[in-house]
Parts: sequence; structure tokens; C-alpha cells
Amino acid sequence: MNLSDMIKKVKEHPEYHKAGMILCHNGVVRETSRDGKPVSRLEVKADRERLAEIVAEMKKRPGIIEALAEVNEGSLLAGDDIMLVVVAGDFRENVFPVLMDAIDIIKRDVTRKVEM
Repeated sequence: MNLSDMIKKVKEHPEYHKAGMILCHNGVVRETSRDGKPVSRLEVKADRERLAEIVAEMKKRPGIIEALAEVNEGSLLAGDDIMLVVVAGDFRENVFPVLMDAIDIIKRDVTRKVEM
């Protein structure tokens, strides 16, 4: 998982010249849970097939040039990357909602996390 490589891939897209922005999300492991309890590690599993479906759905949205997403599986520590999402498109009113939707749907449908 490398955000720079993902951005480079977006910029190599044949329709990139139509893009007006690239938005990125880099989700990381926090050292505390939402309720403030300490987290020593996070066990993450991902449904890769569903992830591919979600990315394909996002690419079909109006104004979207490219969408990419990766999920890091395994035993992760505080500060480790969990999820990277990159969306390129024409205008912010098209790109921002796609990024938010992709993050929310991936978190809901793709990742399974257990805090330890």
C-alpha cells in the first residue's frame, strides 16, 4: 500500500486530463478505541471481491475519472495504514461525495476489525 503509487497510477489514466482534483483518504490505526480504551493492535480482514465491486461502482459515478482503494489486512499497530482511497474527478461536488461514500461503504461492507 503506497499512496504516492496510487496517485501516480491515477495520473497515468488516459482521461486524467479531464480531472480537476484528486482526493485521498489514509485511514490509520488509532491507539485508542472510539470510547477511549487503549488499543494495542487491530486485527483486520477484508473482502477483496466486495472491495473491487465498490471501486467499480464508484468509477461509474458522474464526473469520476478514476477510483482506487486498498485495505491492509493482518495484525496492525497504532499508526499503521488500514485503508487508502484515491478518487479523481472533474469537480468537487462530484468527487467529495464519492470519496465519502467509498470510505463508508468499504468500512461497512469490506473490513472486519477486532481491537485488541
